[in-house]
Amino acid sequence: MRIGLFGGSFDPVHMGHLLAASESADRLELDEVHFVTAARPPHKRPVASAEARHEMVVLATAADTRFRSSRLELDYPGPTFTVNTLRRARRLWPAVELFFITGGDAYRDLASWREPEALVALAQMVAVSRPGYDLLRIDPFFRERVLTLEIPGYDISSTEIRRRIAAGRSVRYLVPYEVEVYIAKHQLYRAD
Repeated sequence: MRIGLFGGSFDPVHMGHLLAASESADRLELDEVHFVTAARPPHKRPVASAEARHEMVVLATAADTRFRSSRLELDYPGPTFTVNTLRRARRLWPAVELFFITGGDAYRDLASWREPEALVALAQMVAVSRPGYDLLRIDPFFRERVLTLEIPGYDISSTEIRRRIAAGRSVRYLVPYEVEVYIAKHQLYRAD
């Protein structure tokens, strides 16, 4: 069995995330892709609560049978570091081939992550391309240890989606419809 853990703050989850997960599943022949919502990411401060971000992931992933929404970080007390998440995943699935998937931009700071050398021992690290980001900018030590996937690009980011919502602009076709409805219902990301 081959499982991909797709880590991110998903603030909010958007079509680019879904495309990255789908392409990773196809190209890496993954049986499942688990969207692991970062509870308290050490490198950024999410706007929406961890539970709201997770609920949006649940809605966004429901239609694809390969996708799972994971509470691997949400139910863990204290700060969440990728290395600890991968260790928990290893304990849960000792016999699976494990892949950790995230946007290539996150890998530019890989050397500053907690126990970066342990990361590559626990899972195959996968950097997915993002428009405007050169995958060659990955730290040289990790460049040969991280699998890079060039995928069709959506020039879209959670930051841009939050800006559009704050400005009263539409995010239709940038996020799944169910996520758009959730954001409106819970009045997330609005400028008040």
